[in-house]
Amino acid sequence: MNKNEALRMFFLKHADQLTEEWYESIEDNDPESVYASTHPEVISVLKDQNNEFHLYIADVFIKNEKEFFDSFETWILKIAEDGEHVRTPIHYIIREFFRVRKQYLTYLNQFVEECEQDITQEELDEWNELIVRVFDITVYKFVEEHHQHSKRLLEAHKELINELSSPVIPLSDHIAILPLVGDIDTARARRILENTLTRCAEQQVNHLYIDISGVVIVDTMVAHQIFQLIDALKLIGVESTISGVRPEIAITASHLGLSFENISTKSTLANAMASRMRK
Repeated sequence: MNKNEALRMFFLKHADQLTEEWYESIEDNDPESVYASTHPEVISVLKDQNNEFHLYIADVFIKNEKEFFDSFETWILKIAEDGEHVRTPIHYIIREFFRVRKQYLTYLNQFVEECEQDITQEELDEWNELIVRVFDITVYKFVEEHHQHSKRLLEAHKELINELSSPVIPLSDHIAILPLVGDIDTARARRILENTLTRCAEQQVNHLYIDISGVVIVDTMVAHQIFQLIDALKLIGVESTISGVRPEIAITASHLGLSFENISTKSTLANAMASRMRK
C-alpha cells in the first residue's frame, strides 16, 4: 500500500473518533448556533454531517483536486442549504472548519509517528500544505454556496412580501378589492400593476375597488401609476373605483394639477360599495 493510500485509510479509520472529539470540544452557548443545540435529533444530524465530511476528505489524498471537489461539492451544497446551518451565524461555521482543520494537522503528525514506512519531511510538508489548501477552498466554496442560498431565500421572501403588499381580495362573484398601504415607489408600483392584472384575470374580476386610504403620500408618480393601472384594467375588461381619497390627498392632487374627474372615486370603501349596491 502506498503512503497516500495508507494516509487515507488512517483518516477513515479514525473518522468516528474525529467526530466525537470535535463535538465534545465545542464551546458554544449562542442559541442561534446549531453547535449549541441540546436537541438530540439536531445533535445526531450534526454528528452525521461531520462524520460524512471525514469520509469525503479522506479521498483528497488519492484524487486530484478537480476530481475530489467534483464529488465533495455535494456535501458542501447540502450543508450550505441545511436549515440549522442557514440559521447559524456564518462566522461560527467557519470557526468549526478551522477547528477541524487543526484536528487534521494533529492527526497527520500522529500518522507519521505510527507509520511503519519512512516519511520524509518533504512528504509531510506536502500533506500539510494539501490539508490547508483543501480546507481553504472548502471554506470559500461553502461561503459562496451559503451566500447564493441566502440570496435565493431573500428573493423568495421579497416575492412573498410583494404579493402580500398588493393582494387582490375577492368580495363576491367577479368583484374584488385592492387595498394599498404604505409608500409606493417605482419598483413597487410596477409589481402592483403586474400582480393586479394577473390576479384579476385569474379570478375573473370585472369590478375592482382600489382603496388608497392606507397610502401615506400620493404624489405625481403614485397618481400616474394608479392611472396606468386603471387604464390597463380597462383593457382586460375590469372597471375600477378608487376609494379612500382623503381631503389632504385631494388638496395635494389639486396642487399637483392632477385630475381624477374621469375616474370613479369615493371617500371611503364603504361609500364605494354602498354606491354600487344602489345601482
